[in-house]
Amino acid sequence: MQSDILTKARQWAENTYFDEADRNTIKRLIEENNEKELTESFYKDLEFGTGGLRSILGIGSNRMNKYNVRRATQAMANTIKMKNISNPSACVSHDSRNFSKEFAREVASVFAANGIKTYIFDTLTPVPYLSFSVRHKGAAAGVMITASHNPPVYNGFKAFWGNGAQVTPPVDGEIISSYNDLTNWDDIKWVDFDSAMNDGMIQWMDSATVEAYFKVLEGRIQNKEMCKNDGNKLNVVFTPIHGTGGKPCKDIANRLGFTNFNLLEAQSEPNGDFPTVSSPNPEDPEALELAINKMKETNADLVMGTDPDTDRLGVAYIENNEVKFLNGNQIAVLMLHYVLMSLKEKKQITDKSIVLKSIVTSPMQDVLCQAFSCNIVSTLTGFKWMGGVLNKMDEKGKDFDFVFASEESFGYMGHADVRDKDGVCAVAQMLELTLYYKLKGMNLTQALDALYDEYGFFHESLLALVFQGKEGADKIARIMDYFRNSRPELIADEKIVAVEDYATLEKTDLTTGRTQKLDQVKSNVLGFTFESGNVLFLRPSGTEPKIKFYTMVRSTEGELADKKQKAAIMIEKIESYINEKAAQL
Repeated sequence: MQSDILTKARQWAENTYFDEADRNTIKRLIEENNEKELTESFYKDLEFGTGGLRSILGIGSNRMNKYNVRRATQAMANTIKMKNISNPSACVSHDSRNFSKEFAREVASVFAANGIKTYIFDTLTPVPYLSFSVRHKGAAAGVMITASHNPPVYNGFKAFWGNGAQVTPPVDGEIISSYNDLTNWDDIKWVDFDSAMNDGMIQWMDSATVEAYFKVLEGRIQNKEMCKNDGNKLNVVFTPIHGTGGKPCKDIANRLGFTNFNLLEAQSEPNGDFPTVSSPNPEDPEALELAINKMKETNADLVMGTDPDTDRLGVAYIENNEVKFLNGNQIAVLMLHYVLMSLKEKKQITDKSIVLKSIVTSPMQDVLCQAFSCNIVSTLTGFKWMGGVLNKMDEKGKDFDFVFASEESFGYMGHADVRDKDGVCAVAQMLELTLYYKLKGMNLTQALDALYDEYGFFHESLLALVFQGKEGADKIARIMDYFRNSRPELIADEKIVAVEDYATLEKTDLTTGRTQKLDQVKSNVLGFTFESGNVLFLRPSGTEPKIKFYTMVRSTEGELADKKQKAAIMIEKIESYINEKAAQL
């Protein structure tokens, strides 16, 4: 075992700032010479990334625990105080994960100790509640305790600024700098939660804020009369996968007229162990299996599922006795097209209308926006960057009509009063568009195929390779280095003609050698454009031990069935190459 790891472990074991039980846990690991656990827990400090913290629960400098939560909160408090904000306040919420409630109270206690009045939700809540409440309350910042859709052993700390979006430059850098400078635990201020509550420095979030949120959602529905009159004709099975989505999604469905919206009892109760799934991720068909069984039993039209913090939405349905799963790009295309179509009918698309998406999200959205004369802007992956675009427009006093935002990882933002993924709003929008097509006698496959016939066939795929721990992080670095510095001329017979390197913010045309600057923030992302027009992006995950490969193919020749087959074959070839190369490295 490396001496610096053992030294750090002993420092924690001997520091009376930490609870005695936690110190004893570390001492036992040292006595047992548990090299693997000590290494993973202490080989580095848990990093405050561009959005906050996320890690496996446990004791240690590289684990998610109340001490690192306090440290992160103090860093945010220091940054707030640097801004000289008058009477600053903060909003705090949490999901259903293990220790989420306890960590949320730790956040409130540190904010209160720093003279920052804190509004905390008295029950578990979805991410959109937190983002909305920050804006509604005029707070300086917000924190959501969540690890989104990660496995049960994880938890996290999601940092928001006063605009309701996750922190972006330069604020994120200021918080990170403050976090890194907090090397003395005694510099972290803390006050007893109940005492701060009695003093009025911590208050429970009021119900009027939640009601205001629902009023905004109701205002984003395009055809209220259709939903009110015919909503009961749509039979839906919904699962929150043991997370926060049960009540808010049921509430918005009923308010709109979708009274046949049925919670899956087996997964409706919040539970941080997520006992019925291996991972509470609605992107994963396995997580929706119980809901699909219920759909079959009840002959329902649709299954919808949200992750623990209700910022992602997954969808499944049955067609010709076969279960169909929509991917994130397909859901987004359906939502975007329905909104654009509705706004066009109302003559509400203007030169101020704006759609946002990530660079790894389907280019079919660009085609749709062009067809409807609507502006579209692509950002780096993550809703913090999309929220950041709107925030900059606000700061410059630039007027805009927000239409929709999305990314391929099952995240959708249907209104600008929340500056993050909003699974509750996504449920409402999916209910409305599914009802619209049902009344026309169409299922969602037929709806998509109609769009493909009109705008061309687009097919996207995500290959995520998982490499755990320090060895895994080293391997991911080797893979990125190969594709960045030793890239081949061909990938699966596809010739690379342009490279976008977001680490250097340069796009290079390999046919001419010309370069141009990319108008983005630096990030460890690579993009390859092939001679065919197909695209491949590479990106190490910032929150999970994964490297992700996004392949985007457009097929234009032949009947729709032929286009689909050709696109699938091309994606399979590209992904086979990637798997082989990753194994070699």
